[in-house]
Amino acid sequence: MLNSLSGRFLILTSVFVMLAEVLIFLPSVARYREDYLLDHLERAQIASLALLADVVLDPALEQELLDNAGVYNVALQRNSARELMLSSPMPGPVDTTYDLRRAGAWVLIRDAVVRLVDTQPRLIRVVGYPTRDGGQLIEITMDSAPLRVAMIDYGLRILLLSAVISVITACMLFFAVRRFLVRPIKSVVSQMQSFAEAPEDARRIITPTAGITELREAEEALKSLETQLAQSLRQKERLAQLGGAVARVSHDLRNILTSAQLFTDRIEMSEDPTVKRMAPKLVGSITRAVSLCESTLAFGKAEEPAPVLTQFNLANLVNEVLEAERLAIGDHDVSLSEDIPASMQMRGDPEQIYRVVANLVRNARQAITGTAGGGEISVAAWAEEDEWRIEVADTGPGLPPKAREHLFQPFQGGARKGGTGLGLAIVAELVRHHGGTLCLKRSGPEGTCFEIRLPMGDVG
Repeated sequence: MLNSLSGRFLILTSVFVMLAEVLIFLPSVARYREDYLLDHLERAQIASLALLADVVLDPALEQELLDNAGVYNVALQRNSARELMLSSPMPGPVDTTYDLRRAGAWVLIRDAVVRLVDTQPRLIRVVGYPTRDGGQLIEITMDSAPLRVAMIDYGLRILLLSAVISVITACMLFFAVRRFLVRPIKSVVSQMQSFAEAPEDARRIITPTAGITELREAEEALKSLETQLAQSLRQKERLAQLGGAVARVSHDLRNILTSAQLFTDRIEMSEDPTVKRMAPKLVGSITRAVSLCESTLAFGKAEEPAPVLTQFNLANLVNEVLEAERLAIGDHDVSLSEDIPASMQMRGDPEQIYRVVANLVRNARQAITGTAGGGEISVAAWAEEDEWRIEVADTGPGLPPKAREHLFQPFQGGARKGGTGLGLAIVAELVRHHGGTLCLKRSGPEGTCFEIRLPMGDVG
């Protein structure tokens, strides 16, 4: 609690409010002392009114008037003549005189502090102006002990009130800071932790939503950083995979091109009629070399952009894939079908999802056309509570054991002779960037089925 941002803010707020109240405390106590003394001057003036009416007072009544006023004697100056109006025996000499007629703020604060610090009772003289033009000045003598007690009582009430105000203010600021500052910061931290778990998942890149300008700028900067980091990680992964395969690719490519060179030399040096039989082999060797080079270079570009997530109609996209495959099927006995709701909408990058479905359908078509018989390829899709599912199934011969063992590894998971295994590796990568999964649901003599799962919504 104390090590958290909100906890420290609570403590600092309480301290600062208490400091502010202390700065208010001294002037408040000084003002209270001044009012206390002025009140005693007024009460003493009222007590002396009986003598102004030329009434002879009984000594007991005179003492009662002095006791009610809280003073020992009262002197009043009227018409330039100073007269002792009421008096009683004093317990000792006057220690200090306070003239309220010329006392400024600093003098009042200083005298109040001195009175609070001094614990000894003192006999003090107080001089001030009479009220209601009752004369030129009035002077009283009084004990300082009751004044000090009253000042301490008032000061304690002020401190208690200050503490209550400090606590209330600190709590209000504490909850305000948690709501408008700490909670958005925790949300950004949580998003960063989520992104760190799967930095290749484009759905985990932060979407700036903060209303506070500084936090919004931080979210924008974090979004840019996460986007660059995700692309950099994908580039490093692809380059690492490419580097591990360069030696094997170079060896195979050299052998293929050597064979092609030998066939070319034979064609150039010989008029043998068997040249016609060698020509297809030459073309096949060169074609395989070109195909291998193109696949390797395409995978090694490391320029795969982050998916741009939008809403699109999956049925229309799959129809485009199947129409393109029908042109490639030609005279082969391969039928295509799809089972997707016409109104099914999903969120993703339509271009990348097109490549995913096209690669799987193309692999299925090549597997079927590589056998003597025909077959069927079907694409089905449906929406569940929290994810979309896409299945691409065929009635081909199934995947060989080696292909299943290294299914999504480039250059190792090829299912057909001459294949590089890059197609499924690219498909798995594109699906992973959408936060989804690609798995082999089944494969055998009855056919093969791949399943794609793409989650709905954003990662929190």
